Amino acid sequence: MEKQELESYIKAGKIAKEVKDFARGIIKPRMKLIDIAEAIDVKIDELGGEPAFPVNLSLNEIAAHYTPTKDDETIAEGILKIDIGVCVDGYIADTAFSIDLTEDGKFKEMVELNEEILSSITKIVKPGVEVHEVGDIAQETLEKWNEDKNSNFVMIQSLSGHSLDQDTIHAGLTISNYRNENKNILDGAFAIEPFVTTGAGDIYEGNAGGIYVLQSNEPVRDRDAREVLKFIKEDYKTRPFCLRWLEKEGFSKLKFVLSILVRQGILHEYPMLIEKSKAQVSQVENTFVIADGKVICTTG
Repeated sequence: MEKQELESYIKAGKIAKEVKDFARGIIKPRMKLIDIAEAIDVKIDELGGEPAFPVNLSLNEIAAHYTPTKDDETIAEGILKIDIGVCVDGYIADTAFSIDLTEDGKFKEMVELNEEILSSITKIVKPGVEVHEVGDIAQETLEKWNEDKNSNFVMIQSLSGHSLDQDTIHAGLTISNYRNENKNILDGAFAIEPFVTTGAGDIYEGNAGGIYVLQSNEPVRDRDAREVLKFIKEDYKTRPFCLRWLEKEGFSKLKFVLSILVRQGILHEYPMLIEKSKAQVSQVENTFVIADGKVICTTG
């Protein structure tokens, strides 16, 4: 890995960690999700980074892929997952945490277990480690917790960690959080993100969650759509984005324009990922870089 690339990964991680700490400090029960999202966007900019993707603010049984629009009235309640992405020169830090917003601490144990799993994984990440070792320790930690505390938590097996690359969130390598036979060696930049639930341990795709990504270079006839598409390609490249960001740039007829681009397959709008049995979900995540025989947790 080139020195400049490594420095950018480290700087992105430092900013992401500061933003994560900032978010922990401001989020309160019944706060509007849009207020949380906009505060995080501003903080990333203040610290000299760019959002690598719109902050995911996923409530309760929604595991991922929800970001609010500017007129969204949804409030923070139950258990909230905050998934933050920061990039510097396109090099990405991806980190997440969960907050129990209930008065009685209903989800406290689930969040603690989730954090314990990530901590256990962190201890074994080193040069030469194979992907299956992540799944081994994740599953072992969960099973021991269930046995010691007579609980019934399960891992969401269809949601995994992933490698990172410049302007690319999911760069090809899948890092599963359960026992598997993947002997690929972890190297470069990657994110580890276990999801825990008391439900079925699987997800289904729900309604669109307001997060878009460029997926095709096909031409478009509509003049307004061409203008928006030009901006997306230049400003976001292959990184995900959202409606509220484009609205701040002054574009008009955006809902119509985005619907055209989605229908033509030029843009993809991610569906929300929802726990199959509608049970609540916890998520934690950190980014790691292995380079020059060393490992760095950039967001920890």
